[in-house]
Amino acid sequence: MRLVQETPYRFRLDRTGPMRVPGVVFASATLLLEDEALRQVANVATLPGIVRASYGMPDLHWGYGFPIGGVAATDVEQGGVVSPGGVGFDISCGVRLLASDTRRDGLPLHRLMDLLGDTVPRGAATGALWTLSGRPELEAILRDGARHAVGQGRGVPRDLERCEDFGALPGADPAQVGARAMERGLGQVGSLGSGNHFLELQTVEQVYDEAVAAAFGLRAGQVCVMIHCGSRGLGHQICTDHVRAMDKAMAGYGIDVPDRQLACAPVESPEGRAYLGAMAAAANYGRANRQALGQAARDAFSSIAGARLDLVYDVSHNLAKIEEHDGRLLCVHRKGATLALPPGHPGLPGDLRLVGQPVLIPGTMGTASYVLAGVAGGEAFHSTCHGAGRTQSRHQAARAISGKELRARLESRGIAVRGLGWRGLAEEAPSAYKDVDAVVAASEGAGLCRRVARLVPIGVVKG
Repeated sequence: MRLVQETPYRFRLDRTGPMRVPGVVFASATLLLEDEALRQVANVATLPGIVRASYGMPDLHWGYGFPIGGVAATDVEQGGVVSPGGVGFDISCGVRLLASDTRRDGLPLHRLMDLLGDTVPRGAATGALWTLSGRPELEAILRDGARHAVGQGRGVPRDLERCEDFGALPGADPAQVGARAMERGLGQVGSLGSGNHFLELQTVEQVYDEAVAAAFGLRAGQVCVMIHCGSRGLGHQICTDHVRAMDKAMAGYGIDVPDRQLACAPVESPEGRAYLGAMAAAANYGRANRQALGQAARDAFSSIAGARLDLVYDVSHNLAKIEEHDGRLLCVHRKGATLALPPGHPGLPGDLRLVGQPVLIPGTMGTASYVLAGVAGGEAFHSTCHGAGRTQSRHQAARAISGKELRARLESRGIAVRGLGWRGLAEEAPSAYKDVDAVVAASEGAGLCRRVARLVPIGVVKG
């Protein structure tokens, strides 16, 4: 596997063997740490119908089939495939950012964190902010996503203007969601889950572009709330079910892949259409989930601090979408990669069309997060990084530091921590991740996006 550096932030994997296109990795030399993820970039390049390249983002690391930080598009009309591994098990995992009308000074931080810690459901167990009346209401969420949540009083109409796809991904088909997935989804709307998911209070430490930040609703010193989560057990089950179905179907389509985790089917096949319908339903579930959590944050800020929260944006980083690029209809997989629409794109609301899409990049609970903007001419089908990217397994991280020690370190720096268990906290230690500043610098240096603001944590709620 030959890796050639073409620019300071662009590397090329030349085609070998069954690769149909080259691999392209956007990174700096210091960020390229993992050979296995590069092999996965090469494996993805073998998928039927893939166009341009198999892309890797600066936060690239090993994943299921596709690397996390991978982007690939297939030509729908030329037999292009869709692969659940190119989305991942946490369908529509994404980030929501809300900006307050208050600053850190005078904020009753610990009272606010106590309330959020007591009321925000998280961890692997079932528990949610939204008690559904039954399957019909769940189906409404699967069809209409954040739109249904707002219609039920969990948010305001403006929220939908600041959501990817205006709150609901088209094409959702609840009939393609299996019984077990539906069962798991009934009790988890309005919950964080575990792992790297969080609700974090942050302050805007630095603004790089005041005009764009103002259009986004951001200013220096402002307190914000960032929420990172996805479609919970429902999305995981959908991925599991459809990977199995495609694994059985591939031979019938004459498809051979180097890794069974790349199980796929033509987009226009019955299996492809079924997965895309179920995936869209899970995406809408994830958006409704973040909408409910955002409303809980609003209620807490209002009751404790008398403050208001306005939505900056909500965007997924685990999704496959049918998009038009260069006159071709493509199925664009983004797994651990964030949509970054450029200025002028028709998918943006009118008040953002001149500046581009807000791109939300969570770091770690001890470092920083970023707000970026999409740019004209960005490669990889308007995509960029999605976070810091792991360098250690959860087991390795937990061996390196205890949860108690980590919390003490964070709180000594003024970061209030509300977690469910010591082990889960240790697994998400900042040392387990790449340097998010370096990841963002590489993304910007590669021309995928541009920096708007840097946010630092002051409080974190984790499973």
